[in-house]
Amino acid sequence: MRYRTIPMRGGSAAGMEYRTVGASGLRVSRLGLGTLTWGRGTDGDEAAAQLSAFVDAGGTLVDTSPAYGDGVSQRILAELLDDVVPRDELVLSGSSGIDTTKIGAGRVDCSRGGLLTQLDTTLRELGTDHLDVWQVATWDPHTPIEEVASALEFAVASGRVRYVGVRGFLGWQLATAATVAQRPAPMVCTQVEYSLLARGVEEELVPAAGHHGVGVFAAVPLAGGVLTGKYRSGVPADSRGADEVHAEEVRRYLTESAVRVVDAVATAADGLGTSPLAVALAWVRDRPQVASTLVGARDLAQLTGVLVAEELALPPAIAAALDDVSA
Repeated sequence: MRYRTIPMRGGSAAGMEYRTVGASGLRVSRLGLGTLTWGRGTDGDEAAAQLSAFVDAGGTLVDTSPAYGDGVSQRILAELLDDVVPRDELVLSGSSGIDTTKIGAGRVDCSRGGLLTQLDTTLRELGTDHLDVWQVATWDPHTPIEEVASALEFAVASGRVRYVGVRGFLGWQLATAATVAQRPAPMVCTQVEYSLLARGVEEELVPAAGHHGVGVFAAVPLAGGVLTGKYRSGVPADSRGADEVHAEEVRRYLTESAVRVVDAVATAADGLGTSPLAVALAWVRDRPQVASTLVGARDLAQLTGVLVAEELALPPAIAAALDDVSA
């Protein structure tokens, strides 16, 4: 199954489009705003500027989690809802299942009690009565999937949640969860890392999502910034790769095979008269099953570049060439 694209209401400066998520009726902007960096590199004022620019461009999907920045990201978002952007103009996507106040294995708790308690805390913190999308943050080997599904069903039935999904599941895990989680709370989305440098999900996860009518939210689509080409000549002093906190996240993409892919992206960008960022983003955005591509930005300037790049329609021949070099 491919996504269905719906024209945005009233149009927008960036020409943002809506897509339905999997086989559901949920509609989201095909570009989503990630808030992982909020509170750790992006302060409240920058976050407000980003959220405002994103919505002005036609964006609706905003991704949050109590695990981002040990909860700081979510608290910043709470301060912006209604004050900066009306809550009802957003599709808020959150998660439960990882407790950052605990250490080690105890951090993962997808029991019915753990999931619902964290959901209620999130709703209270955000000052809203529901999440549009609620996702199980990780697979929990210690909790029966039937118990997880019952928590999802209760959350939907009680009005706390509109749609449900999962994050970071493997193909067989998604298939299991989607089979167990039937009406009235079917699985509609799965959020996973997906880019030209992270295509392993195409082996099992994406086919499983297609079979079960589940849409994909593609996270980390620029591979920590590596696909923008900024690391081709070394590590810039002001980049995430030079930051001790994030350096390891970037280094895992700086491989010999990645060099070939980044070079191909840069070549395609030169030929199209656009940026490598735009090419890499358009490639993953238009993959089968992808309903939205989640992009985080350190500041408004970075987000502006992403919003402009979102307009690019990648020619099929270039998309195919990138498929080959990144396979």
